[in-house]
Amino acid sequence: MKPPEVEPEPLIPKHGGYRKLKSFQISQLVYDITVRFCERYVDRFSRTVDQMVQAARSGVQNIAEGSRTAKKRSSS
Repeated sequence: MKPPEVEPEPLIPKHGGYRKLKSFQISQLVYDITVRFCERYVDRFSRTVDQMVQAARSGVQNIAEGSRTAKKRSSS
């Protein structure tokens, strides 16, 4: 008897499962490391800290927003 075929999980989950994406998990890690790096090595009054932390935060937010947009499109 032949085993049932299992469909592979799609690269991007259909309904907002962005927290399971490796890219989301890595972007969260990058954000955390960026904050720690800035706290340790960059003058806290420097504009550089703001720019680095905002850029790292944007990566996380962009993945979440893209997932929500994809969810809305798939449900229409």
